[in-house]
Formats: sequence, C-alpha cells, structure tokens
Amino acid sequence: MRALILLHRWLGVVLCLFFAMWFATGIVMHFVPFPALSEAERFAGLPPIDLARVAEGPAAAVAASGIAGVRRVRLVQRSDGPLYIVSGSSALKALRATDLGDGAVHSEQMALAIAKEYARRRGLTDTKAAIAGRTRYDQWTVAGRFDPHRPLYRVALNDDAGHELYVSSVTGEIVLETTRRQRVWNYVGSVAHWIYPTVLRRHAAVWTVTVWVLSLAALIGAAAGALIGLLRIGAVEKVRILAPYRDWQAWHHCVGLVCMTFVFTYIFSGWLSMDSGLLFSTGRPTTRETGIVAGAPDWTTLPADQLGQLGRTSEVEWFAFDGRIYRRVRTGLSSQQLALAVPRQDESTSQRPYLRPAELNALAPHLASACSAAAVIKPNDDYGIASSMPGAPVFRVPCGAVWFDVDGASGVLLEKLDPSVRVYRWLYEGLHTLDFPMLFGHPRVRTAFVVTLCGGGFLFSISGVVLALRRMRRCL
Repeated sequence: MRALILLHRWLGVVLCLFFAMWFATGIVMHFVPFPALSEAERFAGLPPIDLARVAEGPAAAVAASGIAGVRRVRLVQRSDGPLYIVSGSSALKALRATDLGDGAVHSEQMALAIAKEYARRRGLTDTKAAIAGRTRYDQWTVAGRFDPHRPLYRVALNDDAGHELYVSSVTGEIVLETTRRQRVWNYVGSVAHWIYPTVLRRHAAVWTVTVWVLSLAALIGAAAGALIGLLRIGAVEKVRILAPYRDWQAWHHCVGLVCMTFVFTYIFSGWLSMDSGLLFSTGRPTTRETGIVAGAPDWTTLPADQLGQLGRTSEVEWFAFDGRIYRRVRTGLSSQQLALAVPRQDESTSQRPYLRPAELNALAPHLASACSAAAVIKPNDDYGIASSMPGAPVFRVPCGAVWFDVDGASGVLLEKLDPSVRVYRWLYEGLHTLDFPMLFGHPRVRTAFVVTLCGGGFLFSISGVVLALRRMRRCL
C-alpha cells in the first residue's frame, strides 16, 4: 500500500499541472477546433476555369508530369491561368494548361496574387494583404498532410478578423486559412492539450514518444489514485462517504471518488490517441489496397478533347478507379457530374452524380474475398465517415470482418475498418469526445456533458495542484 501511495503522490506532483491543463483545454477544443481548410472554404475560393485558354489535355499533362502511377488529374483556375495538378501515390506536380510548363509558385508576388484572388472569391478584404513569410513549418502547418506542399507562403490579409492564408509552393493552392480568434484560442486549446509546440511537433517520432510516455505516466497515476481512494473509504453514513483525510486531502479524495471514472477514461482514451498502430489498427488502407482501388489505367487513351461542351465550372477531375478513368465536373459545392472518360462501345456515356453500387461490387473481389454487396453508409451510422463533397454518399463494402469505405463522389478509399479499428473507435472517440449514438442528434446535451465532466476534472486537478505545492514546500 505504501508503495502505491508513493507512486501516486510523486506522479501527481510531477503531472498535476498536466491534468489540470488537459481538462481545461479539452473544453476549449470542444468549441474551437484546430484550424483546417473546409471543403466549403476551398471550393468558394476557386474561380471559374477559363476553358478557352486550356490548350493541352489531361493525357498530355500526365505524360509531361513524369509521375509514375498517376491516379488523379485536376484542372483548376489560378490567377495566372488554368492549371493541371497531377498526383500519384507519392508525387504531386502542377503544370500550366496553356503549355504544360512548370506551374509551381516561385515568387512572393505570385503567391500574393493567388491569395488575393482567393480572398476576393471568399468575400474577404484583401486591400492590405501582404506576404508574411515563406516557411516549411509553423504552428498551424506542422502536420504531415502539408508535406507535399512545402514550403508554404504565408499571406496576412491584415483585415479585422486577422485572416492568414497559406499558399502551396508546389501547386499554388490555398491549403489553410486561419483567423486571429482561431490562433489565440488554439494556443490555450489544442496546442497546449496536444503538447504541440512547433519545435517539438515537427519531429514526429520525438513528439509521439514524449506525449505517449507522459500520458501513460498520467494513466498509471490516475489508476493508482483510484485504487487508493477506494481502499481508503472508511464507512458510509447516510449518504456521506467518510474518509480518513482533512482539508484539501479530503476534498481531493471525495471529488476524486465522484470523478474517478471519467478522469480515468479521459486519460486512458487520451493515451490511446497516441497509439498509432501500436495496439490497434490505424484504419488507414495499405498502399497495396489504394493501388487496387485505383488500378492502372492507360492515361494515353484519354481523348484530347475532354472539355468540349462543358459549362461554367471551377474544378474538373479525372481519377482512376478499378482500372478505368472517370471524369467528375464540379458544378457546385455539393453537386457534380460524373461519367466514364473512356467508355467502351457497350457502355453508356450518360452523366450521373456519383459512382454506382455495381461499380463498387465489381471492385470488391480485387480487394478481398467473401465481400458482400456495397451499401451507402447511413448518416447516423456508428462508424460513419464523411465524403470529400458535402452530401455525397460513402459506400461500405463489407468483406468478412473487414469493411472498406469508398467515397462515392471521388472514388477514394477513405478507410479500412477491421474489428480492431471498430473497438478503438469506442475506446478513443467515444470515451474522449463523448461521440456516442445517444448524443449524435443532441449537440447541446453533448456540449453540456463535455463542459460538466471536464470542469469537474479540472476542479479535481486543482486540488491535486494544491497538495503538490504543499508537498514541494515541505521538501524544500
């Protein structure tokens, strides 16, 4: 028992401030998420494509890119003209649609022009816009998803909301938009909660180990405290639990007994957030599986005239799916026209909004054995995932105990759900963010639970901080 008390005491002395910080910042994060560019923001910033200036076709862009295993080609408009963005499994290249010249951004003037065009499309004030820097990493772009676009140009609009835009030097796309409010609140929210300073987070392996060890130590301390608290209960008289403590120790003990289930599950699920495939599957499809979904189509078969009879549009994409090439024309934020770009003689050339279940069913045997028919995931599904296009369906292809979720709008294999991932979903997302079915349709109730439980955890942690300060004073 004494060893357990010493373990809890000194882990508490070292980690009590982390406990208080994690609960307080958890409340902030519920209201102000980490900055990310939404699809609505991205699409609103795209100007209509000047189709008259497109002199080369997507097949020529694929050949000129030099990328092996091309899976997607997008045509968008930039302030300097139409642009092809060619992507493979691990490569990305931008080419001017006028002459297939290099479309990368090499000057601050070009980055500023792109950002100002985006701002005007979004209804933001751009009159005071200026380049704020060219960076490989900063606090808001340290995540790995920005790696293909580095370095980034940061453009400050200097408007009332303090908007800052990040322009990819590789494609010239806007990859992130932040506001002053988001940045300020995230310093006392996500940055603190995730122990996310740039100097640490840019070294992914070091950051992962650091947070994993800290959260594991916190979990051990919480478990030890819960066990001690239960063993120290003296008796129950009426409705009051009597404990062999006085003053702040009594407060820490009693509040801890009330909060211990939530405190333990919150710290446990937070530790699991750093699992990264150690105990549970990640849910990320393998390179082989994404390659199977795309197939290996012959891009040279694309007819040169792929843009004939197109109306006003801001984005056209050709993507590989099951060895075929599809063309999707975005007609709005939540609308598109999809068709086979190279139909066979016996196939229809009619347009439709999304992939068909039959096309998913034809793909399924290549992914795995014993696959059932593809079905659209319902909005209230316990393991739901959103399409890249708002309102578009996501298809689930169950293959035995493994489920594959495919975006019906873009043909992207979004997720691979095996039993391990499904368990992890409840142990992490359920316990850490209260993402439970009973709360799906009641956001205010969920918010009340989050604030109340995290608030209780914070008050409990403050009692631990006071006790730690007293202990340190005695030792000094």
